Amino acid sequence: MGLMTAQEYRESLKDGRIVYMGGEKIEDVNRHPMLKVCIETAALDYEMTHMPEYRDLAVVTLDSGEAISRYYHQPVNGDDLLKRHELMVEATRFGGGAIPFTHDIASDTLNAINITASLMGKPEYAERAENYRRHLQKTDFSVAVAVTDVKGDRTLRPSSPKQAHPDYYVRVVDKNKDGIIVRGAKAHITAAAYFNEIIVIPSRNMNEEDADYAVAFAIPVNTKNLTQVCHPTKTGFGPYDFPVDERPVRWHTDSLIIFDDVFVPWERVFLCGQWQFAMPLVYNFAYFHRHTAASYRVPISEMMLGMAWAMAEYNGIDRVSHVREKITDLVIYLNMLKSLSRAACVDYVTHGGFATPNPVITNMAKYHFASNYHDCVKIVQDMAGGLLSTAPTFKDFQNPEISEHIKKYLGGKAGITAEMRLRMLQLIRRILDPEIEVLAVHGEGSFEAQRMTIFAEAYPELDTYKKYVEREAGIKR
Repeated sequence: MGLMTAQEYRESLKDGRIVYMGGEKIEDVNRHPMLKVCIETAALDYEMTHMPEYRDLAVVTLDSGEAISRYYHQPVNGDDLLKRHELMVEATRFGGGAIPFTHDIASDTLNAINITASLMGKPEYAERAENYRRHLQKTDFSVAVAVTDVKGDRTLRPSSPKQAHPDYYVRVVDKNKDGIIVRGAKAHITAAAYFNEIIVIPSRNMNEEDADYAVAFAIPVNTKNLTQVCHPTKTGFGPYDFPVDERPVRWHTDSLIIFDDVFVPWERVFLCGQWQFAMPLVYNFAYFHRHTAASYRVPISEMMLGMAWAMAEYNGIDRVSHVREKITDLVIYLNMLKSLSRAACVDYVTHGGFATPNPVITNMAKYHFASNYHDCVKIVQDMAGGLLSTAPTFKDFQNPEISEHIKKYLGGKAGITAEMRLRMLQLIRRILDPEIEVLAVHGEGSFEAQRMTIFAEAYPELDTYKKYVEREAGIKR
């Protein structure tokens, strides 16, 4: 197949998959008004691939002459990682702050599977991982990644008999010569309802008793006994919103994925019972995935700075000293994120032959943007003022009986019309949606997960620094 077009991607979704939303079984995801918005968001990735201005970033040509998505190319040096980072930044800008997601998280997982397979020392797993990479290079499929288990009682291990039932974590319930049967559920899985395949990996460390839960695999979305339940999402502009023909709504939704005794052939199994490698797989995934998160947060942070500065100007307060101090805070936030994201590529490490974003710097980048995000939201809200929540709607603006009053009284400083202010407020409401705030905190791992990784990765250096200062202090052991 080679590189998909956006239309080929849409057509590939007509495969009998089982998807529910709002109590309704969706017969064709392309026709559902909410999911169609999501599909058009995802299709941006395929559009970029065929646009000359993005070709060098989005496409890699192999020695064989075959053109493949950069996401499915094995990164071997810092330049590969930088180009991947720049591609994710440009894709998010292209989406007006929305991330297509069709390949990037899949590539995070694919790289982690390859690295972990090399650690296991089992040739059959390494071969399966490499064959799956070639499969994605040839098909250019969109792939969702299912990591988060529903967990049940979070104080208990997956195999604990105290759990209300044994299926709170995805597990292997049977094996035969052809493959394995899995049961369980994964939650918060972005875009799975309208992608081609799903990669499943563990969400935590395992012990020997948890061996049945140490499982990783990939399957088509229309696999028998696989059911998805999606939460509702945005379909278009709301009552406040002015039409923006050239900037349609972009959004994604997430799924609860139910594996009701799903068969997985052995060639698609990447971990099965090797509990010692569950945590390495999770960590290797996180090294890439948190860098992906930091990358797509760059354009969103640029937009936050731009919106705050625009509203400061519109409201005539852009020269006020305390306003400039707050704008400076956003400048620092943005440029710190940019610098950390790039530094993680330049100062990369190599795991299993794969160039990997520096784990400490990557987790610093993720922790930086997530832990400071709400402070930045507060600054944008401060610059916008109370109209952010109380402004008249677009329908009011259209009503000839009151529109002139709105135009007269809701204008800003000289040269700034009411429509300009209302449109900017509309953009702020969309970009700072509460769902995005939740994603900033919980997506790609918790604050504590990043802090734990930073400490664990830095731990070997602590003794080095201690010995250095002991020597300087004249302390001998």
